[in-house]
Amino acid sequence: MSALPFAHLVSATERLPSPARLIALLDPQVPLALKRRVVEPLLNRTFAEPLAEGEFDALEGRRVTLEVEDLGVRLTLALDDARFALSREEGEATIRGGWREFLCLAARREDPDAMFFQRRLMIEGDTELGLTVKNLLDGLEEGLSEGRLGAVLRQLDTFAARV
Repeated sequence: MSALPFAHLVSATERLPSPARLIALLDPQVPLALKRRVVEPLLNRTFAEPLAEGEFDALEGRRVTLEVEDLGVRLTLALDDARFALSREEGEATIRGGWREFLCLAARREDPDAMFFQRRLMIEGDTELGLTVKNLLDGLEEGLSEGRLGAVLRQLDTFAARV
């Protein structure tokens, strides 16, 4: 009998892909309808107050794609009737970077302007629209670090610091 009765489980987990690789493999398989059921309520709850106060009105009818390159995730967000929605259409502007950069941006751990100047985050397409999004997010009093989303971001931030 083996000294480690669960040794076969350890070897099985060693063969699992990294979380980033797993997300990159699974994300393209997830239907947009399912992504909408998860992402849209989260965004609309997180930004309920600024949406109600019209802080995002400049984005009405516009589309912005967020591309998390190292995870292979692309989401296009639109503002329709003062609510965020995922869109099948391509964004007029694309904000591109790695998941750690988006996490730093959302958690306000680093200066957004510095991350763009260092080309850790990039804006392509309608640069004015991309900068409008960046400035709107940067100008929020509470940012994304509050509520449920904030708790998730803090956990991701802790995880990212260890990886």
